This record gives sequence, structure tokens and C-alpha cells, in this order.
Amino acid sequence: MAAKMLIFCGSDEPQKAFPPFMLGSGALATEMEVTMFFTMNGLNIVRKGGAEKIVLSGAPKTLPEFIQTLREGGANMIACSAAFPIAGIEEEDLIEGVECGGVATFVIAAEEADVVLTF
Repeated sequence: MAAKMLIFCGSDEPQKAFPPFMLGSGALATEMEVTMFFTMNGLNIVRKGGAEKIVLSGAPKTLPEFIQTLREGGANMIACSAAFPIAGIEEEDLIEGVECGGVATFVIAAEEADVVLTF
């Protein structure tokens, strides 16, 4: 059974938004199962048009390119529905391929994960 990595993405600040994707890509390359959980301002990453606005000079890829890489690698992306009212987002605002889940979804994924990272 493959090891599991859970990445908590809570920020849309470039210095915090890019590392989850860099580490997630690396984990997929080593055949780990990757789940990314987006909440609070991190929801802006998976909001339609949001990733394009987040830029980090010198990054090896753009955020939309990283999202595509992780999608193609089979990463599971979950948007925290409990934070939707706080972030002013609704399910239809999310990019394709992002699931919705609440706090219990994160807790269950964390219990099952071998590695949990937070940003």
C-alpha cells in the first residue's frame, strides 16, 4: 500500500501557496497518494481564476501548471465547505476536479495519512 500525504492549504500568499504543490508533486513522483485540503484563504487557489492571480517569481511552474500536474498525477483536491461563507465562495466557484468536504473529511484524512503538512 502506498504511503499517504495530506497537505493543508490555508493561504493564498505566494510563499505559502506554492510549497504545497511543489511537495505534492514530489510525493506523487515517489508514488505516494496525495490529498490537498483547501480552506480559508487557501480556497482562492482552487477558485475559478484564482490560481492565475497568485504568482511567485522564480517558481519552476505557474500555479495553474502545478494544479494540472497534480490532477494528472491523481492527487485528490478537497475544498473545505465549512469555510465557504468565510471566503465568500460557493461550490460552483471551484475549478474542475475539486471535491467538497468538511472538517470531518480533513480529520479522517489526517488519521489515515502517513505525513501531514500544513501551509
